[in-house]
This record gives sequence, structure tokens and C-alpha cells, in this order.
Amino acid sequence: MLAVGAGGWLPGWQPWPLLLLAAPLLWWGGGVRRPTADDPPGRAPQAAPGRSADTRKPPGGRTGPRLSGRWLGAAGLGAVLSLTIAVWAALQDHEPWIGHEEAVYANKARSWTDGGPPDAGWGPYRPPGLPLLGTLALRVHPDVGALRTVTLVLALLTLTVVWLVAARWTTPVRAALVTLLVLSGLGFLRRMPEFLTDIGATGLLLVVVYLVTRAQEKPDSRALLLLPPVVLAAFYLRYGVVGNLCAIALAALLAYGPRAWAARARHLALAAGLILLGMLPHFVQATALTGWPLGLITWATSQAERSFVGDGLLYYLAIFPYRLAGDLGAVVMVAGLVAAVGAARRLRAARGVKLAEGRAGVEDRRQVFLAATAVLLPVVLGTATDGEPRFVYLSVVLLTILGVQAVATRAGERRRPILAAITGMAALTVLGTVQVVAHGAMPGPTAQNRSTVPVARAVAAEAGGRPCLVVTGYVPETGWYSGCDAVTYRQYRRLPKRPPADVVVHFVRYERGRLQPDAAGVARLTEGRPSRTWRLPTDGSLGAATVVTLR
Repeated sequence: MLAVGAGGWLPGWQPWPLLLLAAPLLWWGGGVRRPTADDPPGRAPQAAPGRSADTRKPPGGRTGPRLSGRWLGAAGLGAVLSLTIAVWAALQDHEPWIGHEEAVYANKARSWTDGGPPDAGWGPYRPPGLPLLGTLALRVHPDVGALRTVTLVLALLTLTVVWLVAARWTTPVRAALVTLLVLSGLGFLRRMPEFLTDIGATGLLLVVVYLVTRAQEKPDSRALLLLPPVVLAAFYLRYGVVGNLCAIALAALLAYGPRAWAARARHLALAAGLILLGMLPHFVQATALTGWPLGLITWATSQAERSFVGDGLLYYLAIFPYRLAGDLGAVVMVAGLVAAVGAARRLRAARGVKLAEGRAGVEDRRQVFLAATAVLLPVVLGTATDGEPRFVYLSVVLLTILGVQAVATRAGERRRPILAAITGMAALTVLGTVQVVAHGAMPGPTAQNRSTVPVARAVAAEAGGRPCLVVTGYVPETGWYSGCDAVTYRQYRRLPKRPPADVVVHFVRYERGRLQPDAAGVARLTEGRPSRTWRLPTDGSLGAATVVTLR
């Protein structure tokens, strides 16, 4: 209903009718037959006669349906990527100014350009990967659009990785549906237009998960030796992936067992050694700044905006799975979770039976590993830090892959019309979610920027090209649009010494601002120095700004 603009805003800012239409799909079909060790190899359990047309390789080589399925899946991926670009471009108009969190990375990226201004809001606990990519983009074109193009490229690469991995575990056509469902999710679409690290890190983490399964499923595999560059790329893009990697490792241990990994101890040790070697520069920097190698990671964790330990976990429990993936994606995620529980029960029942080590057992164990990873991620991250949907994108991807395969398996011979129906609903959901993001999520930050952006430009003009420092509750975005350095009021009080006389200092207060003292508090900070107080009206949500400029 949201997609066609009818019915107004529905509860939860999501198109609930799609959920009602999608739920029965979980129970359509029947007669699912579990594979046996004597079945020919294929990529998915056989649900019923006729399924072999797109999942099995019959004698004599590849068939027309198999080949057409591969091309159809690739075409589906192309359509999803094209839709991603169109959605990204459309949403830029609804949030034209850079946001608070993305401005932190943008300021650092700009500070590394020739003669770049200070990196307002930056902290050493943040990873350098995204600012490095941003610096390259700013050298091409110095504006917000160039920075956000970087994350568009990362999003396209991540969706491509999702398709490639899902195609190995399901079929190319179902993999295309997985990518469309991931794109339709509210959590994904909300952050996809922004200059942030999470989507790019998710693609790298999915490669890690795939390599772990590859190491166990292919005899004499060297997949573990490919882990170091992928893990290091993810780490330097986002330090928070440490929690994700811990969840993946724990899930792998639970799903495959200690003996399976002990058999690969040499590859594990070599991969771990290479990862530690690649992290040596980080450890050196952390020791110099904090006194011990893990100091920057714990510093980053301490920045969590949480009320108590574990409130992030409660947040994930409250929003799972609806606010993570939207209505349709939530149904598919639950289907994947239910299928994984069934796989775990079959493995438990088949202990000591040859079937547990055959193709069916391999697939069941993979399902358990993927689901365990998806469940442990919010547990680990929610315990260590605060909760946000963008932190657990990997859980959404893994359960979506499992869910699409589960629905197709249960549907049997009716899988094609059912998956086609889900595809159509997913495309509508993308359009509906775009409206939710554009008209429900983005107006708030945009209204705030209608206050901070004109004030930032005004204080820059007041400085007249001289070095400047802005004291405000809105540090990163003020620093980006003013070109000045910026600190919070708390940080200004803790400065070891006051700024030099040639630095123009502005104290900014808004009518409805945050993290700011009253007028008397600002007067105390001026320490009796000559100043000029001026007022700047804005039409933003923060109201008019009162600026005290030290002379």
C-alpha cells in the first residue's frame, strides 16, 4: 500500500499487508523428501520430482534449463543492482546534507587531502579504511556526492558477493531473490545512501563465512589460507567486526565440532599468524595511545550509547526480525531459522549414522552453522555495545539465504510460482521501504541540518579565512560545513590550554539543542575575554542559534 501511495502511513511505517500475504507461503507445498547418501550431488535438497531441472546436473553435461537458470540469475542480479543505483540516487534528494556519523569519516577523509581542514569529531578508535577511500573520492570531486558514491560502490559489491555466495549454496535464481530481499529491508535501505562502513564490512564478513564452510566441506581445502586478507580488510574498514568474527568462530566450533577444526590446525595456525601480522600496525598504534594492544578496540566499545550492559541485546530481541528486514524479509528470515532448527534436530538424530556425513549431513551442518552465526551475532554485539540494525546486517543476509532455500524446498513442484510471487512482493517492498525511508526516517536528520548547516557556514564566514574552532553539541557536521575544527562543550572544558589568540572561537547554542550549557555557562567559558554575541534564525528543528564569538 505504501508502494502505491495508498492508505497513508500504516503502523510501524511498514506495509503490513505484504506480511499477511507472505506468511502463508511458508506452509504451501508438501511431500518434502529428505535426500539420502545415494542421491546424485546437487546444491539443494530434493523436494519432489522435477526439481532436478534447476538443481542437479544430469548425465551428459549441463542442460538447457540449468544454463538458462544461471543466466536468469545473473540477469536478476543485474536488475537488483540497477534498482539499487536508482534507489540510492532517489534518496539523495531527501537527505542532501551529510549526517552526523558519516561526517566523522568525511572530515577525516578531507583532512588527508592537500591543505585539508581539521578532522572534527574524529577519534583514534575509529578505523582508517573508509576515510582512505573517501580521500580518493574527494580528489576526484570534493563534495558529499563523491563520498556517498564510495558507499554506493561498496553496496553494489556487497550485493554481488551475496549473490555469488548464495548461488553456491542455493541456485543463481534464488540468489537473485536473496539480494532483492536484502535490498528491501528497512535496516539496509536506511543506511545504504550514507557514507558509512557497515554495508561494505558485511560483504567481507560473508566471504569469511563462506571460506569457513568451504574449509569444512571440500577435502584438502586451502580456504582458510584466504582468510587473512579478507579479515584484515574487514577489520581496517570497521573495528567492530571483531565481535562478528568472535561470533563466527564460536558458531563454527559449535556446528562442526573441535575435532573437525583440530584436523585443520596447521592451516588455522598459519591463517591466525598472518592475521596477527597484518594487525601489527594497529597494535603498535594502540599501545602508543592507550598502553596496551587492545586499547583502541576497547576504547571503541566504550563509546557505545547504552544504559546498561546488555541493553543492545534487548534492543535486538525487540526488533527481531521485523525492524531488521521489513515485513517480507522478516517472514523469510523466520523460515530460515525454523529450517535450521530442523537441520539441527536431524543431525542430532543421525549421530553415528552414515547419512550425517553424506551430502544431506553436510547441508544440514552448514545450515546450523549459518543460523548459529546469525543468532550469536546480536548476542555478542548486543552484550558488548549498543544495538543498531546496521551492526547485524550479516544476520539478515544469512537467515534470508536459509529462508529462501527453505521456502523453495517446502514448496516442492510449486516452488517456481511461489518464488515468483515472493519476487514480485519483494520488488513492491523495495518501493514501499523507499517511501518509509524518504518520508519517515530522513526528514528528522534533514530538519536538524536545516539548523546546523546555515550556522556552520555563517561561522566560517565570520572567521574570514582565519583558523577557527566551533564549540557545539553537533561537532562532525559543523566541522564539515564550516571547515573549522570543532569540539563539544565537555571537550572544550578539558582542553589542556586554551586556543591560541589567532584562532577564532565560536560558542554555538540552539534553542532546542543538546549537550550545551545555558547562557551563563557559556559566559563562564569565555573567561571574561572580549566577545560578540549574535543570533542567527534558522528554519530547522533546532531553532535559532545564539553564537558567542571571542574577539
